[in-house]
Amino acid sequence: MNFPSQINVSIRRDEEGYIGRECPIAACEGYFKIKPGTGLTGKDLPCHCPYCGHVASPKKFFTKDQIEFAKSVAFRELAGAFRNELKKMEFDIKPRGAFGIGISMKLKPGQPIPLKRYCERTLETHVCCSNCTLDYSVYGIFAFCPDCGTHNSLQILQKNIGLVRKQLSLADAQDDAELKRHLIEDALENCVSSFDGFAREACRITGPRSGDTGHCVNLSFQNLPRAAKRLVSLFGVDITKSVSRAEWNAVHLGFMQRHVLAHRGGVIDQQYLDETGESRNLLGRRVAVTRVDVEHLAGTVLEIGNWLVDKLSLVAKA
Repeated sequence: MNFPSQINVSIRRDEEGYIGRECPIAACEGYFKIKPGTGLTGKDLPCHCPYCGHVASPKKFFTKDQIEFAKSVAFRELAGAFRNELKKMEFDIKPRGAFGIGISMKLKPGQPIPLKRYCERTLETHVCCSNCTLDYSVYGIFAFCPDCGTHNSLQILQKNIGLVRKQLSLADAQDDAELKRHLIEDALENCVSSFDGFAREACRITGPRSGDTGHCVNLSFQNLPRAAKRLVSLFGVDITKSVSRAEWNAVHLGFMQRHVLAHRGGVIDQQYLDETGESRNLLGRRVAVTRVDVEHLAGTVLEIGNWLVDKLSLVAKA
């Protein structure tokens, strides 16, 4: 019998042009999508899991649904080939003589074997990698690029700081002083929250290199001096060296202003004075945040973010 030695199965894209992928590591099995035709080009390029950073051949990242679909296609084609071979063997021998016996073999019409259909899932975040231009989708926000392995945390920080600057521009256009102040203070809080989320993620994914993964997962960056001490003990990097002393002090002040806004209704308390060293005469007064302060903070936060990415090397490793 003549059966195909190889069956090629095409995995169709979803309505947005993406194809699903799944991490082969049992402890992860993270689902993500990529858009073929974007990103790196070349033969035998590895694939990186956006969630755990595992690196392997793209052939290892087919989803379970895709594999079941491919099996059903292959089984259908093999069954069809087998049926065609049997069809060639059909015969019909007519009876001969008064007592002859006729023999025949014919296949009855049969239904084709059904295929195991599936559809790709809807994911939360679409990213175009700023390093290799791959379009990919993930659950959550932060991820390694499936093509080049670059982590997108800095890219997300840059995007969020861009939104902070848009808030400041919106504040400039307001005639209402109270609304203007609210937008500026909200921009400050968003700036701090964006950096905190970025830095937490940067430490989480590099935690295994520190020897104390648990502390890396729970590390907060809302109080910069404390976070700086933890970074030295965990990674041996001194984040206070990322910018000038004056810039570092200004960033620390901005983060403490955010703390007062978020937890004290904007009223300066003793902790704020102890942390910042500002005048005791400010105790009980409302913290004053200016547009210029937040604009400078946004720029310095990006400098620190770039420095931290370079020191921690946020790229998936094989």
